[in-house]
Amino acid sequence: MQITRRNMLTAGVGTLTVAADGPQSLKGTSMPKSCTHRRWRSPSLPTGLLLCLFLSLSASMADTVPPTKQSADVHPEMQTVLSSGMSVAGEPIHYPSGAPALITAVEITFQPGQQTGWHTHPVPLFGYMLEGELTVDYGTKGVRIYRKGDALIEAMNEAHNGRNTGQSPAKILAVFVGMEGLQGSVPASPPAR
Repeated sequence: MQITRRNMLTAGVGTLTVAADGPQSLKGTSMPKSCTHRRWRSPSLPTGLLLCLFLSLSASMADTVPPTKQSADVHPEMQTVLSSGMSVAGEPIHYPSGAPALITAVEITFQPGQQTGWHTHPVPLFGYMLEGELTVDYGTKGVRIYRKGDALIEAMNEAHNGRNTGQSPAKILAVFVGMEGLQGSVPASPPAR
């Protein structure tokens, strides 16, 4: 490595000029006489180590790109849709056990007038309305209407029936948190009124 007039290292007392092949490489340059008339001496071990350390740090710092701040646009906006330990019928959520876990997500589309039929869920079910509106009858627990953007933890042990009472298709994303060998929905009799 040859250090030229442009990148000489000034070390406090005088100017130190380093060349890969010694002072011969300085012949024919237009450097000031004060830089070339000294006899070449190898720096002492501590001085040499410090010089190498300084040169390596200088080179690595020159190649470093300054860190940039990440703007808020880099991270997606996150909004909680639903967080609950209870179903819409007020039942505590219980996860099945005894077999390997199985999560099943289905998209269900109801045409106007279509219904689910009375049923229960032996496993927790998260529902998210994607389109339209769905009216769910929970018997003695009442009737609820779910519209686009609504989220719910469906009743598990309370029999219920969902019906599209709107004029356009209703679409719901249903995520069953179950286990292998266990159905997500089971037909049931309508509750006594």
